[in-house]
Amino acid sequence: MKIVLGADHAGFELKQNLISYVRELGHEALDAGTNSTAPVDYPDYAEAVGMAVRNGKADRGILICGSGVGASVAANKIPGIRAGLCHDTYSAHQGVEHDEMNVLVLGSRIVASELAHELVKHYLAATFSCEERHVRRLRKVSALESKFPDRYAG
Repeated sequence: MKIVLGADHAGFELKQNLISYVRELGHEALDAGTNSTAPVDYPDYAEAVGMAVRNGKADRGILICGSGVGASVAANKIPGIRAGLCHDTYSAHQGVEHDEMNVLVLGSRIVASELAHELVKHYLAATFSCEERHVRRLRKVSALESKFPDRYAG
């Protein structure tokens, strides 16, 4: 799979670590920035990751900021993006299996690199279940999203 990774300044070091790890797992890693620990704004990187997934340039994304909350909020403003903030392995795989999560969000000030590796491994190994109840629920999410077409003008 092609995995796009992006982070703000707080997540830069973890992103660099995870780029190597994603490649070790046999995936292609695309770097959406940032490129240093100099202060930047997380919505810019949430947009870069989300749009790469939305436009098919990547199959899934990994997004990192200090807590993960801001990046998650920003990424979920992009139609078609289902970003989940995960700090445990169950959520990392269940989000894909039940909710077809396509962007994993991590808080670099919450999750150490060892746990981040486990979260990424579970996230990338998971597949959507295609069970009728999950498909039905995703249709409802899409319908809800379509009620607000002016939500994203990109």
